[in-house]
Amino acid sequence: MDVLINVFVALHIIGIASLLGGFLTQMKAMGAGTARFTPAMLHGALTMLVTGVALVGLNQADDQTVNNVKIGIKLALLVVILALVYVKRDEEKVDKGAFIAVGALTTANIFIATVWT
Repeated sequence: MDVLINVFVALHIIGIASLLGGFLTQMKAMGAGTARFTPAMLHGALTMLVTGVALVGLNQADDQTVNNVKIGIKLALLVVILALVYVKRDEEKVDKGAFIAVGALTTANIFIATVWT
């Protein structure tokens, strides 16, 4: 079971890397007002959702304790990120506020995952 959990953790990290990487590559464009949500950002967020749900299930099946408050907050942040990216994915330009919100929520999600014990 540990190997399977570790595989899903690795996939979860790949998802967050795709989401954050897509954001960081658009920073210069954000300064010019031409930033957009890339497909990598949407796919990264979806990967995070699927692997995160799978990780919770696998950890509970393995009789490990799961902090439901922490998972609930991370899920809520991810749903907001997904909603923003999904709704505005086809727009040529995304306003700065929505773009910064996705970056800030993604960063907050990373800090919640790593700092909250």
